[in-house]
Amino acid sequence: MDYEAVIGLEVHAELQTQSKMFCGCAVVDSTQAEPNRYVCPVCTGMPGSLPVINRRAVEYGMMVGLALHCEIAPVNVFSRKSYFYPDLPKGYQISQYDLPLAINGWLTIEVGDVEKRVGIRRVHLEEDTGKLIHRDGVSLVDFNRSGVPLLEIVSEPDLHSLNEVRAYATRLRSILRYLGVNSGDMEKGVIRFEANVSVRPVGSTELFTRTEIKNLNSFRALLRATEYEIARQTALVAAGARIMQQTMGWDEVRGVTVPQRGKEYAEDYRYFPEPDLPPLEISREWVAEVAAGLPELPDAKRDRFVRDYGLSRYDAGILVAERAVADYYEQAVRVGATGAGRMISPKTIANWITGELFRLMRETDGDISAVKVSPAQLVDLIRLVEAGTINANTAKEVLEEMFKTGRPADAIVAERGLAQISAADVLAQVVAQVLADNPQEVQAYLNGKQTVARWLMGQVMRATQGTANPMLAQRLLDEQLAQLAGKRDV
Repeated sequence: MDYEAVIGLEVHAELQTQSKMFCGCAVVDSTQAEPNRYVCPVCTGMPGSLPVINRRAVEYGMMVGLALHCEIAPVNVFSRKSYFYPDLPKGYQISQYDLPLAINGWLTIEVGDVEKRVGIRRVHLEEDTGKLIHRDGVSLVDFNRSGVPLLEIVSEPDLHSLNEVRAYATRLRSILRYLGVNSGDMEKGVIRFEANVSVRPVGSTELFTRTEIKNLNSFRALLRATEYEIARQTALVAAGARIMQQTMGWDEVRGVTVPQRGKEYAEDYRYFPEPDLPPLEISREWVAEVAAGLPELPDAKRDRFVRDYGLSRYDAGILVAERAVADYYEQAVRVGATGAGRMISPKTIANWITGELFRLMRETDGDISAVKVSPAQLVDLIRLVEAGTINANTAKEVLEEMFKTGRPADAIVAERGLAQISAADVLAQVVAQVLADNPQEVQAYLNGKQTVARWLMGQVMRATQGTANPMLAQRLLDEQLAQLAGKRDV
């Protein structure tokens, strides 16, 4: 019997507000700040302290809900979710349960050429916990992160493969970054995934017993843990064994999921309304105000790039995956259309960004924010190619130097003498010398070995250190070889 996976994701995203969810303490990078420096009686759960709702966090949550096509609830209620763990100082977490911020949304993903709509069950606000630090046989707690606004985004169990999981997670991260509500820096734990996984016979619509894999803080961990859990459950079901509903952890070193505790049900958390916070009422006017401030999101930007710039859907999708890359591209397009010199087509600019610039970024493990080549400098380089000043191969070398130093293309070309040789008389002499220096190869060509012509062309480029105009050099080489062949036939 064949089985399929049924997967739902819970995504926890820290919101980039200046202060915490229910107090005025600063939100800081908990991986860098001095432990327990940014705390107060509210976020450390001192008796008698009273929470106050962070308005900006609510607006950020509304932005995400609207971007995910959710209904924004007119009345929200914060609840106490009770459980006991060292990094939860109050013994409960202020979260939302019965009346969350947003419900019934969806997110479109693409896997290959197939589009799929994944349901969003709910988007709700809560506070983050502290951070446990284990070293030298003891456990320490840093409460700097305690109380940081946290947005939980819960999907329906609509995902059935690792490719769909990857597409959903990356698309959601992209939207959060576009909105400016989360940095997307998973190395700092600002986005964490929890995967709910079950398996069932192919063709069944029943939802079987699931497990929840907690605290996955990278795409790699998410995909590896989900893949392992699918295989583990499939083997158990095929053998007639029972799946236990439980919370699992991921052991990165061994590459296995490990049981942590029996999976809690809602009643186990003893949810009840937070008595220190009144219900939060959200007017339609407030929703409209937040909606009016939303930026252009990835799907809309992709469609505009296809329509306005003549890009393929694939190329446009690559460029809009990160907002900073899309902004870089559009700035380059504007310079290419209005700057001095000939107009550079948006397609040509896209090819250079997704090709050579992305290659250099991958090799240095950097992102567009660290690139020293400005959009205008990239366009200047492309103009040198299109004007025939340098050829494409030389331009790639120049771009590498620009990428390292930030220097303009024309300065590098002048300093290193890389200007393309386009004088026919000069190149004709180079070609003649190459043919004279390689009589055996020339004879092989005249005897019918046509592939030798490519080798001879390489020697011409080598002799000119790659600066020969390749089209002109190829024409001159063909002409001189034809002359030699004609003399031989006489």
